[in-house]
Amino acid sequence: MSRENGFKRFQGTAGYIASPALVDAVNCAIALERPLLIKGEPGTGKTVLARHVAEGLGLKMLSWHIKSTSKAAEGLYVYDTVQRLNDSRFGTGDVSDIRRYIKLGPLGQAFASPERVVLLIDEIDKADLEFPNDLLRELDEMRFTIVETGEEIVARHRPIVIITSNNEKELPDAFLRRCIFYYIEFPDPALMRRIVAVHHPHLDAKLLDQVLIKFYWLREQPELRKKPSTSELIDWIAALVRAGVSLDKVEEHIPFVGALLKKEQDVDALLRYDAAGGRFPKSWAELGPRYHQ
Repeated sequence: MSRENGFKRFQGTAGYIASPALVDAVNCAIALERPLLIKGEPGTGKTVLARHVAEGLGLKMLSWHIKSTSKAAEGLYVYDTVQRLNDSRFGTGDVSDIRRYIKLGPLGQAFASPERVVLLIDEIDKADLEFPNDLLRELDEMRFTIVETGEEIVARHRPIVIITSNNEKELPDAFLRRCIFYYIEFPDPALMRRIVAVHHPHLDAKLLDQVLIKFYWLREQPELRKKPSTSELIDWIAALVRAGVSLDKVEEHIPFVGALLKKEQDVDALLRYDAAGGRFPKSWAELGPRYHQ
């Protein structure tokens, strides 16, 4: 972390390999005080980015995982009427103090925080179409009133907001105009080696080479309905290492394929390929010029 032009600069962390373009996008969002909208394939590190931004800047992180039923107002606070009713019926609390039943949501906590925080709003595309614009309205005002008590909460610091989307539905243009946008491209082999090194720093170089050849070959197969992701690659390597699988076995086959392929149709397609005498690549040259090493 360093300071330039009066604001904190994110430079990545030891546990998260961020491309220069992604680092620039984060710092642009911080400088302009705009939400950072992150898209990309599942498993490319969208969600964990917020945690590492918080770590890199030395800030607290809050998370709001969006569901199909989520409403922007719930991010501010929730009035727990059910608990108050139960306390009233069974005499387990002072129901006259409504504040006991007001629970701040992640957005409300970010506004009420005495210090700046990083707020992750995860998978915004799961919510209904009105949610993004309602959310921006709350972020613009940076204050809200708890209706039940009349208390107004005014943010002291604008949170660093990181929003993820899996592209399940289109987001409103008005929302997109207010965000800084970045699409996390799937890592190329060179970047993937650096990512793997974070999680498996002592992996044998020849084994890693064969692992990556098989992994990228799988991703190129048109029959697959779900391509294996970075997180699945990390899990697969962990399984290979813990089982003591030899380099020769990885050269000839793809052990523990269930760590990589998560749909039965994809596993069946690979099994049929193997049963028919299909050959698994052993060199980058067999993957074509795109993967020339």
